[in-house]
Amino acid sequence: MSTKIESTIRQIGYPQASVYAMLSDLSNIDRVRDRLPEDKIKDLSFDTDSISVSTQMGTVKLVIVEREAPKTIKFETQESPLPFNFWIQLLPVTDTTCKMKLTIKADLNPFISGMVKKPLQEGIEKIADALQMIQYE
Repeated sequence: MSTKIESTIRQIGYPQASVYAMLSDLSNIDRVRDRLPEDKIKDLSFDTDSISVSTQMGTVKLVIVEREAPKTIKFETQESPLPFNFWIQLLPVTDTTCKMKLTIKADLNPFISGMVKKPLQEGIEKIADALQMIQYE
């Protein structure tokens, strides 16, 4: 059974192209590393196309599998206790602002879905919070 979890839609005060350029190259995480909560993010490593982090459930490694400039970045788990897809959607609002939505899609049985849906929803909102605070230019 497929479970889909979406963040609330967030307004970002930067142009869509700037946000896309930053988020589609994961090596840019270096620029915001000091803002990430150290207690929540252990063993963080990344390069242009992938990011890996230790979580309470084990290591999660995401790889960018598709880039559709300037509106979508799709990730897939390469290593994870729970395989899932994750994508970032960006839509222009004006020349200087855009909207962002994050989505996680995982094939979960109803039992597992009941257990992980709330933590995943909270997690995706925290990621959206972090992405909303980045200085994109």
